[in-house]
Amino acid sequence: MSTTRPYSPGSPEPGGGASGTSTGRQVRTLSLEGQSGVVPLARDFARQALYAWGWLPAATADQRAAAEDVLLVVSELVTNACLHAEGPEAMKIACDKKVIRIEVSDHGTGHPAPRTPHRAGRPGGHGMFIVQRLCLDWGVVRTPGMAGKTVWAELGAPA
Repeated sequence: MSTTRPYSPGSPEPGGGASGTSTGRQVRTLSLEGQSGVVPLARDFARQALYAWGWLPAATADQRAAAEDVLLVVSELVTNACLHAEGPEAMKIACDKKVIRIEVSDHGTGHPAPRTPHRAGRPGGHGMFIVQRLCLDWGVVRTPGMAGKTVWAELGAPA
């Protein structure tokens, strides 16, 4: 998994305009700045998008697992922004026929990374390890001259 590339190979750059129907990509954005209860709010928003895009209701166990993975990654990215980056600013979720992409922007200066060594028996510190294990790829985008960052993660669509 990558934490250095700002976007995955073959994907348009974030904010590059690949949100129209001509590409088959659907995008939804949720403002989280100043909101309370942002983790459940973000999960509910993502769940609504999954219903709109046909990921839910799931017809098979694999499809159900894929949708639950998306919701778990949303929870982990938003929670990390709350704990380590002064709270999330916004979440974007985008879907095409093969990949779903989650982006959480925040004002923080830190750089998320899986805790090494990962200690499965200890509470806390599992967020980015979970993201790394569930996702096809993930990374961090920083805009030069601006505070904050966007942490993105991509998961494969269910078969």
